[in-house]
Amino acid sequence: MEFIDYYNVLGLSKSASTEDIKKAYRKLARKHHPDLNPNDKDAGLKFQRINEANEVLSDPEKRKKYDKYGKDWERGEEYEQYQKSRQQHGARSGRQSQADSFGEYDFSDFFESMFGRQAGRRSEVKLKGNDYNSSMKLSLEEAYKTHQQTFNLDGKAIRITIPAGISDGQTIRLKGQGGKGLNGGPAGDLLITFQITNNTPFSREGDDLFITKEIDLFSAVLGSDVTIDTMNGKIKLKIAAGTQNGSKVRLKGKGFPVYKKEGQFGDLYITYQVKIPSKLNEQQKKLFEELARISF
Repeated sequence: MEFIDYYNVLGLSKSASTEDIKKAYRKLARKHHPDLNPNDKDAGLKFQRINEANEVLSDPEKRKKYDKYGKDWERGEEYEQYQKSRQQHGARSGRQSQADSFGEYDFSDFFESMFGRQAGRRSEVKLKGNDYNSSMKLSLEEAYKTHQQTFNLDGKAIRITIPAGISDGQTIRLKGQGGKGLNGGPAGDLLITFQITNNTPFSREGDDLFITKEIDLFSAVLGSDVTIDTMNGKIKLKIAAGTQNGSKVRLKGKGFPVYKKEGQFGDLYITYQVKIPSKLNEQQKKLFEELARISF
């Protein structure tokens, strides 16, 4: 497997701080985002590498393993478990295989040729393949409903079911869709991170949705019926007489689906914005003046 220097990808040294990594990632992700580089055919790969580098280096445990094992960091624990079992075996038998002397080998040599040789006999150890990372864009409308999508990975068509209620930045794991295993071991997994765009009048916070509805002054003062948009169609509501500007109404169960909980939804919050008339004719102006006179 090709070795990718994640520090080099982010333009950092190994002594970089967590804040350095965060700043470098934000800058490069913005610079190489495919949407901002439609004429760069390599932008997608660059963006993916930047995301991979950030995922590993921003996680203290993953970074520690990466610094220690290099490209084999995901199998570092398997090596350590092997070493531990060999040391225990050596202690019981009073001897230890030369293959257990880590200083004589680098990790790549170990995983490619030495792993699986135990105490004078050959034994193939099954190793899981590497995990792959990818991203997928969804609109808020798509994230609202459970649906299927197909995408290509290394020339292979993969069809996935995306549960309703998935969140922006959420990652799902597809078992067995990653790199091939070694010595008959299982394939790695494919991790897909979702990027959700919102071109609707709604804003989303968790499973709740928020929308602003403009109403005229007369409806606010006298009360009226109003039609409200929801993610699942339009509904009619009654506006109470004397509704104040900025008043909020909650519609229970009219929000966003709860992830992997069939039939459960968040709430929809409506904020009423009262529109004040700005162009009054003479008759309207006199009526307002009369109303003001008799009201005080």
